[in-house]
Amino acid sequence: MSNHGGKMKILAVDDNRTNLHILQVFLNRLGHQVVLAENGVEAVERFAAEQPDLILLDIMMPIMDGFAAARLIKAMNQERWTPVIFLSALNREENLVEGLDAGADDYLAKPINFIVLEAKLRSMQRSLALQQTSGDALERIRAISNSVLDAIVTLDESGTVIAGNRASERIFGWSTTELVGCNIDLLLPEPQASEHDSFRQRYLGGDNALGANREVVAQRRDGQRFPATLGVTEATLDNQRILVGVIRDISQQKAAEQKLRESARLLQAYYDQTQNEQQLAAQLMEMQLHRTGLKDPRLHCMVIPAASFSGDIIAAARSNHRFYALLADATGHGLTAAISMLPVLALFYRMAKLDFPVRDIIGELNQQLKESMPVGRFVAATLLCLDEERRHGEIWIGGTPEAFLFDRWGRCARSFPSANLPLGILPSDEINCAPVELNWEPESQLILCSDGLLEATDAAGRQFGSAGISAAAANIAPAQRFRQIENALARHLAGALATDDMSLMVIDCL
Repeated sequence: MSNHGGKMKILAVDDNRTNLHILQVFLNRLGHQVVLAENGVEAVERFAAEQPDLILLDIMMPIMDGFAAARLIKAMNQERWTPVIFLSALNREENLVEGLDAGADDYLAKPINFIVLEAKLRSMQRSLALQQTSGDALERIRAISNSVLDAIVTLDESGTVIAGNRASERIFGWSTTELVGCNIDLLLPEPQASEHDSFRQRYLGGDNALGANREVVAQRRDGQRFPATLGVTEATLDNQRILVGVIRDISQQKAAEQKLRESARLLQAYYDQTQNEQQLAAQLMEMQLHRTGLKDPRLHCMVIPAASFSGDIIAAARSNHRFYALLADATGHGLTAAISMLPVLALFYRMAKLDFPVRDIIGELNQQLKESMPVGRFVAATLLCLDEERRHGEIWIGGTPEAFLFDRWGRCARSFPSANLPLGILPSDEINCAPVELNWEPESQLILCSDGLLEATDAAGRQFGSAGISAAAANIAPAQRFRQIENALARHLAGALATDDMSLMVIDCL
């Protein structure tokens, strides 16, 4: 109601100013706000301007009588109920009927019984309070409905739209005013539109499973179709069964799903291509790595890659009475590191077969890598050649860890530090390709390894190191020495994965 404390704004209409004054005094005493008019025309104007809560309306007035004024007021006020109480000295039944037909809600004969008038006002006040409560609840529901992102469309049993929220206007492009009174088929394309009547009849017949959320195709005002989900519930309003449909536009969701499927397809295709390339690379590396020289009985070796492919390589070959061995470690890990080793392997095996000295092999390997590898890529290497008849050999180390010569009792007789840069950094005419010479006693062994093996870390952060190799080799017969180092490394790692490629070569010096 208009005023605080439940008081009303009342429009009092009478062509008799004395009667108006009396009404004004009486209503003011009850705490109501009073608006005055002296004829029907003024009553209509005051009503439009003041929007009163209740009207006390005389029937017999000049210019426009109360019946006509009541009809105009009721026609102007479709959204809100404003009670009209006729005040008249006419007490014939036809006057009463005409007044009620004109829109009156009650009738009070003149002279006015103010006790009865006060009682009628209290009754109307209670009804208006109930209307206010209902109206507020309805506005809250309407506000909630309009704030929902999904379209909410209400239908009667025949499928005619009786209400829609703001989202329905945004999604479908029809204003609520245009949509109300139309069949819901307007929002569906063919053949769904033609099938909807049978769907609705089945639902009304008790097939409640149809009310669950399901995917449908809907249609906007411009004819554009779009995917949506539809859920149907029902309610009873004024003893009439109504259906409430909740429609969600899932165009973006479907587009995202399609994009995800396309991405998955491309990813699978990329994965398949990568797998094929990996298999081809693996075959090429297999052909290059597993040469017969690695099966030489004097050689014991292992390579543990940190990735699918190892950047460490080992190679061995025989030429007449000479034995060649190479341990190399390329920059990086995995396939890119492994591929960079292919020219190194090819050159090593070709030159070893032709009995080239270590100096020449190093020069060729370095020049090949310098010309073919990008800046920042290089290969650390240890290359040795053993002349078994003379018990004399040569060893060149560039960038890899030092090599060790152990005697028959497992004592380190000599170590060979890395005295050169890795291969591929400088031109061959700027590096020292000269090897270090060595001799050995019977049953000695040479041990070569990559930095990945020495830097292998246990759970406490301790590295395996050259001390780990020396401890494992001590007091062990030469035939068991490789297996002993391998087991010591496994115990050190305790199942942890390698963080760098690890390689080891143990070579029997006869």
